[in-house]
Amino acid sequence: MQAVLKDAEDRMQKALASLDKEFARLRTGRATTSLLDGIRVDYYGTPTPLDQMASVSTPDSRTITIAPWDRKAFHDVEKAILKSDLGLTPVNDGKIIRISIPPLTEDRRKDLAKVAKKYAEEAKVAIRNIRRDANDALKKKKNDKAISEDDQHKGQEDVQKLTDAYIAKADDALAKKEKEIMEI
Repeated sequence: MQAVLKDAEDRMQKALASLDKEFARLRTGRATTSLLDGIRVDYYGTPTPLDQMASVSTPDSRTITIAPWDRKAFHDVEKAILKSDLGLTPVNDGKIIRISIPPLTEDRRKDLAKVAKKYAEEAKVAIRNIRRDANDALKKKKNDKAISEDDQHKGQEDVQKLTDAYIAKADDALAKKEKEIMEI
């Protein structure tokens, strides 16, 4: 029974970690290097993560700078950023690529808040699916006579408590991200 609970908790932690990654990619009014995490550059025919071929930094809260290690890669990096759905425009001065993050409009903030809610809802659905899997595993153990009916009910209560705790954590993360998005 403890193995089922431990497995469910591990999987719920992974669902929350995934939610945090999605939130990190959501653009707020502030420049962060995590905005560029999902970008892959076509480098000599191989899709390469941007941070493996350039140094990415944020000199101030509105600017991201990218310094590719290979001078020939400047054009490819620019093209990859323009193709991404971030809506950012890179400026190349020959030595470094600068991306200035414009302040978000009210409509864009509301759209981003909706996207954040969608990500949080997907994480909650994943957590509920994990609860269902754990309850099914407990039911199977009871049917196999590995645990008693009382143990099954106790295990299901524990799984429900775990589920409630992780859904509350997802809601907290959403509230924090929405506050961050809506602040000017």
